[in-house]
Amino acid sequence: MGAILLHEHDLPADVAFSGSVAVDTETMGLKLHRDRLCLVQLSAGDGTCHLVRVAPEGPAPNLCALMADPSVVKIFHFARFDVAMLLARFGVLTAPIYCTKIASKLSRTNTDAHGLRALCKELLGVEISKQMQTSDWGAPTLSPEQQQYAASDVLYLHRLRDHMDALLAREGRTDLARACFDFLPQRARLDVAGWADEDVFAH
Repeated sequence: MGAILLHEHDLPADVAFSGSVAVDTETMGLKLHRDRLCLVQLSAGDGTCHLVRVAPEGPAPNLCALMADPSVVKIFHFARFDVAMLLARFGVLTAPIYCTKIASKLSRTNTDAHGLRALCKELLGVEISKQMQTSDWGAPTLSPEQQQYAASDVLYLHRLRDHMDALLAREGRTDLARACFDFLPQRARLDVAGWADEDVFAH
């Protein structure tokens, strides 16, 4: 694992990403309006991970500018949750997006193993641990184990995207995936506005 750089409250102004950035979040739970956003992880796919500890209140202008930057694709695994959390906390609508989980579900219909750990093991030959997933991300200090776990959630997303692109093209579903990715910001808006469990397209 490469360098892990920890930042407080916002991404430093001198940290820039070009083309694409892998993104993940850690929270106190899975309820948008109950559980707070604690950490945002970012990587350019170069082995370095930036960890931004999010304050309970207040802005993060540099982080939000990156999330809204139309020239930088944000690569997530299960983007729906992370994008909604960022929207609920900061009011920023993240775009454009690539979601490796959606890509896997559209291209790997021979399996139901679409989790990040399964994809890393099968496609990259990399074992990642989920042991720290439910640890206390709101703690005053993040342990080295927490930092390593958080970093592992973004360090491999660029490589996974390359595999997913090849599979989507092979199955003729690239355009369908792109349409799903494009809709994700609106899906997040629906979740934050209260329609997380209701299918507004149903009869």
